[in-house]
Amino acid sequence: MPRILSSKKRMRQTESRTGRNRRQRSALRTAIKQVRTAGTAEEAQSAFASAEQVIDRAGRKRLIHPNMAARTKRRLAKLVSQKTT
Repeated sequence: MPRILSSKKRMRQTESRTGRNRRQRSALRTAIKQVRTAGTAEEAQSAFASAEQVIDRAGRKRLIHPNMAARTKRRLAKLVSQKTT
């Protein structure tokens, strides 16, 4: 346990940020998984629309690298377009 006040504060901040990042990363993975496991084309398109928002936000907030966000969206869009044809 830290004794210095600034170290205690840093520890609290790290704890809260770690929890927030973990929840957001879990939501991101769940959204991507829902697109991949969608049965019909309609389900895939609606899941992709919501996943796209989550991915964009994660990229903006640097939860994931912006290039990874773009790459993931591109791959999911390709998958959704294959399900519709």
